[in-house]
Amino acid sequence: MAGDRWLVVGLGNPDAEYAATRHNVGADVVRRLADRLGASFKPHKKAQAQVADSWTAPGGTPLSLVLPFGYYNTSGGPVQQALAFYKVPPARLVVVHDDIDLELARLRLKLGGGTAGNNGLKDIQRRCGGPGFYRVRIGVGRPPGRQDPADYVLKRFSPRQREQIDVTVERAGDAILDLVAVGLEAAQNRHHAA
Repeated sequence: MAGDRWLVVGLGNPDAEYAATRHNVGADVVRRLADRLGASFKPHKKAQAQVADSWTAPGGTPLSLVLPFGYYNTSGGPVQQALAFYKVPPARLVVVHDDIDLELARLRLKLGGGTAGNNGLKDIQRRCGGPGFYRVRIGVGRPPGRQDPADYVLKRFSPRQREQIDVTVERAGDAILDLVAVGLEAAQNRHHAA
């Protein structure tokens, strides 16, 4: 099961209460990518997560798409368990998440770096040996006025914003497949221009 498998994790909170919120956009990306690849999520016995196993393309690189159970800020445990089960090093981990420091619908890829106060990323770094994993950042914009960022990310997009985000959700799937296939720099060159 090891080989050159990659783990792609979409951060979010339980859908029953938080579906379609800004904080769940990472999970939205991973669900959409699973749909495109024809992969189905199932509860994983060894990780506290739903997992859909697939490939980048027929005969391509194996991918495990992961949606941690529980809450965004405690994603590190399920990610650590999935990495251990699949014997995937953090260097082949991609975490997809919302980012209030990027303008709405902006897409950015990076390797490593800080957490900018993102508690989900902090927990993953703490449980998985540091910051040496890839991030696919989806801009949700800054909260208006003095609104608390913690409240802002738990709110839903306006219909117009949702249209913009849905385009980025689709593009993010392309960016993940490119990252795995051609590497970070080429994927950045392709997707940061848009």
